[in-house]
Amino acid sequence: MAVDRGKSELGGDEHLLGRLRQLSLIDLDSLLAGASGARRAELLAAHADDLADALGQARTRMADLGREISAGPDPLVVLDATPALRARGAAGEGPGRLAARLAERASACRDLARLEEAAALLLPRLFEIERRRGG
Repeated sequence: MAVDRGKSELGGDEHLLGRLRQLSLIDLDSLLAGASGARRAELLAAHADDLADALGQARTRMADLGREISAGPDPLVVLDATPALRARGAAGEGPGRLAARLAERASACRDLARLEEAAALLLPRLFEIERRRGG
């Protein structure tokens, strides 16, 4: 089952990755410089909420990509067929379709890896914020 990964979906991934990257650029000490009391707590809460929201969106998208990667039959199941059966299949559109499915899965894997790497940078920051909040 091939999945059409349209430009709007990829644009959404780029937007989400951009948001995660922007959040990774925020230095917590610089954000809190000069703030104390209620203002400090407000800044910490707002930043924690923004991080949690972005990570939640990344989590949802990563789950979607995982389902996309594992959907449908294994394109390499053809390796279980006899050489004669594979030779007959080579005459049709089978090889191109199977190769296209492998390429689609590879693309989804790359997208998943990019999101996971971005999330891996931010998750410790969320813990640090919660530690500073005393939560």
